[in-house]
Amino acid sequence: MTDESKRITQRGLWFEEFEVGTVYEHRPGRTVTEADNVFFTTLTMNTQPLHLDQAASEQLPPFHDRLVNSMFTLSLVVGQSVSQLTLGTIVANLGFSEISFPAPVRHGDTLYGETLVVDKRPSSSRPGEGIVTLQHTARNQKGEVVATATRQTLVRMAPSD
Repeated sequence: MTDESKRITQRGLWFEEFEVGTVYEHRPGRTVTEADNVFFTTLTMNTQPLHLDQAASEQLPPFHDRLVNSMFTLSLVVGQSVSQLTLGTIVANLGFSEISFPAPVRHGDTLYGETLVVDKRPSSSRPGEGIVTLQHTARNQKGEVVATATRQTLVRMAPSD
């Protein structure tokens, strides 16, 4: 490599690079394991038998099986977006709204995330930063929507060079 070699550091998008109406598909997908579910559930002190106790869950309609913790699913779909959208450019998550889990996630499901840029505006109180509204969707390997969430983020504007 020479001193004139071009260098590119992986990062998310600056505020100016977000385009309303653009959908970003996040790949690769992530296959969710039993270990993921048990670790996340116990790490967060969630004692819900639906996530931890197979014998009890088998008796509970309508699923008759353990399900993956929905907070893990939400965390995963947001995490899948980071390297493509907000890595090193986000200042803060401002909030989540319109969160839903229309279908269950089971051990062995592979989740694929996508994000729609819904809105953006410069911050009125923080110069050099803007608010971007993102709508995240997670689908399983069958294409079924298993989670959706709208997230507002505070993102840095591109530095002046």
